[in-house]
Amino acid sequence: MYYYRYENAEINCCYKYLMFSYNIIFWLAGIAFIAAGFWAWSEKGVLMDLTQVTRLHGFDPVWLVLAVGGITFILGFAGCVGALRENICLLKFFSGVIGLIFFLELTAAVLAVVFQSQVRAWINEFFLANIKGYRDDIDLQNLIDSVQRMNACCGAQTPQDWNQNVYFSCDENNRSREKCGVPFSCCIQDPADLVMNTQCGYDVRRNQSEWSKHIYTKGCIAALEDWLPRNLYTVAIVFVVISLLQVSKHLLLCEKAQGSISVRTLT
Repeated sequence: MYYYRYENAEINCCYKYLMFSYNIIFWLAGIAFIAAGFWAWSEKGVLMDLTQVTRLHGFDPVWLVLAVGGITFILGFAGCVGALRENICLLKFFSGVIGLIFFLELTAAVLAVVFQSQVRAWINEFFLANIKGYRDDIDLQNLIDSVQRMNACCGAQTPQDWNQNVYFSCDENNRSREKCGVPFSCCIQDPADLVMNTQCGYDVRRNQSEWSKHIYTKGCIAALEDWLPRNLYTVAIVFVVISLLQVSKHLLLCEKAQGSISVRTLT
């Protein structure tokens, strides 16, 4: 017959409350992310009609917010309760998930380096698919606008990519006022302008020779490729620091969990 007994009646007090304080921040952050996600869906009317989720043509950023919030909430809860109640099962779960996340991060980084051309093609297809759904979702629209403004880029490869959107298409049957145009986030803004002109991209693709005067001509894929080498050391340092924190926490929790429980046999 087997039973489990705690050899140490209590986990180190400082360590316990440090873990609790650290994880309650993540737990509260998870709640905030989940609340923000459902608020965004409420504003778009998705909660009143869940079938809208299946009708979106592009990526809905709310899914990412909810996924991050859900994982953060579960990890924060397991870490808080596991540390406060000295629950070894929850601590092992917390440690295992942290280890899995680290492994997935490392795997993704290696695959991205090894299969650069495939990753570039996938990102290009992903961007084009979301260009098509630009006007279907306000959150997706804001996300694309932010990416184009921050990176001074337009489209996936060229501004001509916006021809795939029904509102910006140059098709002769297109009756939209935005025909042969681009979103305002593609426009080169004058620093002296206090108010952003949201109609600056109208008709701009009709005359390609004038593009460089009014809009960004570099695609966002190329802009991202240019950004990575310039910020390689920053990205590497952030990745290493996060990885070390995850690994150290994983090893510490594993060691504590293994040292706190012993299996004895009753005869």
